Amino acid sequence: MPFDTINTNLAPHDLGSRPHSKAVAIWLLVVAGMIWVMVALGGATRLTGSGLSIMEWAPLMGSLPPLSQAEWNRLYDLYRAIPQYQLVNAGFGLEGFKQIFWLEWGHRFWGRLIGLAYLVPFLWFWARGAISRAMLPRFLLLFVLGGMQGAIGWFMVASGFEAGRTAVSPYRLVVHLSMAFVLFSAILWTALGLLQPTPAALPAKAAPVRRQVQVAFGLALATMLAGGFVAGIRAGLSYNTWPLMDGQLIPSGYLDLAPWWANLTGNIAAVQFNHRLLASLAALAALGAVVAAWRHLPPGAARARVLLMGGVVLLQYGLGIITLLHVVPWSLGTLHQAVAVGVLTTGLLALHGLRAER
Repeated sequence: MPFDTINTNLAPHDLGSRPHSKAVAIWLLVVAGMIWVMVALGGATRLTGSGLSIMEWAPLMGSLPPLSQAEWNRLYDLYRAIPQYQLVNAGFGLEGFKQIFWLEWGHRFWGRLIGLAYLVPFLWFWARGAISRAMLPRFLLLFVLGGMQGAIGWFMVASGFEAGRTAVSPYRLVVHLSMAFVLFSAILWTALGLLQPTPAALPAKAAPVRRQVQVAFGLALATMLAGGFVAGIRAGLSYNTWPLMDGQLIPSGYLDLAPWWANLTGNIAAVQFNHRLLASLAALAALGAVVAAWRHLPPGAARARVLLMGGVVLLQYGLGIITLLHVVPWSLGTLHQAVAVGVLTTGLLALHGLRAER
């Protein structure tokens, strides 16, 4: 199963039988919740154009906001040198700069808090013997992945300072978003393993339900990655009708770029159409999983998790349509990105509840 392969030699007693396993799981769930908030904040910074307002990478000193007028002026002068200011925000003044600065500063500060919320309890649990030797590499890997995410975030932001750019590279944006999903998923999966170290007893008919959930989850992940490119090239600001695009099922400009594969990530018409298509397939697959769970699973946690996943996927599908029709206001766009993590969460819950016995 996903994420449980970080250490394939873990036996059930390594995961959930220690006295502090529940406490460790709750701590991990809190960290996962903080990452969820972080993803939403990231969406807000992108949609408001705030992400490029801080042009320095200062992991420690950046924890403090500007404390003097001279420091505010220095940071504003740095920002006025980049294309986003010159081409988009020219003349909006120091007060306008402060508005976008505080959102980006809050985003980065929250990331630092996540690091502390992970590291300090980890050291405490480790000192008390709550983390077994077999589990230690996994917890260390999660910490390394968190550090890498911070570095990837700066790598992404730095791309927005290049000549002619007013936003970050869509490829780096997708890498940053994907790493957030990986980190969140790995932490959540580990917590679930601590809370339920052994698979639940399920009927033989659970196998087709499991396969259906895997298909729906895979399509949902593909939709999220495609959504990253929609955000990266601002494809949601065009073709704001549904279900047709400029009166056509497949937009006429779908293959405008050459070579053909460039359309998959750089063509607004193709990127938006692909996102719509994958989202529709994911919704249909989720509905299929709901029907399969209702027919083949007895009432209980496993069935409830599949039904919850299906409901959240459909909620996200409807929210995506509403966001598109309203030309992606920052509030709906941020909510859409936040609910994507809800899809990820419920999908992992369903997959974990349907694990097959080894």
